[in-house]
Amino acid sequence: MGSPCKHPKVRVVAREEDIEYVECQECGEVFDSDEFRDMALEETQAKDGDPDDDEVRP
Repeated sequence: MGSPCKHPKVRVVAREEDIEYVECQECGEVFDSDEFRDMALEETQAKDGDPDDDEVRP
């Protein structure tokens, strides 16, 4: 199995009240835009070695 898609290109496919659904142009997966932002944030934290974004630091 190949590496998971990082969804480099997405487009909005539907809007419903406060939710926007996007589709990855590479793999075809559909998810809500908040989920897409969360994935990007998790990837950034993994690169920075940040185990917990909510952790309060002095």
